[in-house]
Amino acid sequence: MPIAAREITVPDPPRAWRRLGFAVGEDGGFPVGGVRLVTGAPELAVRVAGLEADAPDGLALTAAPGAEPAPPAAHPNGAVALDHVVALTDDLGRTLAALQAAGLDLRRVRDEARQGFLRLGPLILEVVEAEVPRPALWGLVAVVEDLDACASGLGGLLGTPRDAVQPGRRIAAVRREAGLVTALAFMTPRPQRTPPA
Repeated sequence: MPIAAREITVPDPPRAWRRLGFAVGEDGGFPVGGVRLVTGAPELAVRVAGLEADAPDGLALTAAPGAEPAPPAAHPNGAVALDHVVALTDDLGRTLAALQAAGLDLRRVRDEARQGFLRLGPLILEVVEAEVPRPALWGLVAVVEDLDACASGLGGLLGTPRDAVQPGRRIAAVRREAGLVTALAFMTPRPQRTPPA
């Protein structure tokens, strides 16, 4: 079975995500791309179809047998997908080894930045080595169709858009004033690749 994120829980109230332009349902959940987000949970966690072992290296990743992709939905902020989930670890090598043992495919490692990238179906798990007591999921990046329009609509809740590390993309982080526990940023879509001639 292919590995794919199916559900992400976040420890924030539904009203905080509505304020950021997400169409949160009465049950506190909402789809973004093929992934369902659920607000009001105890922690940031990801349910993953095809995961072979729960909680690799202590990260809040659990198997989601038989879970299907979430249906599409329209959001006032223009969110169309989740780009990546960020995890922090005190030991990149150990955490990447545990994730690979749980069935995830390591796509690449940036040694100079101490980062590793693994595919979770429609999104990427970005693992960053940092001075933390233990591995933990830290934040999310959502893709919006028009970052400038999103920033204008959210006003002071969103920082100024700037160039992202990925060439041709821009990103803006949600400010603390938004009242989220979860670190969140909005990003432009991946540039379209020109097909070979």
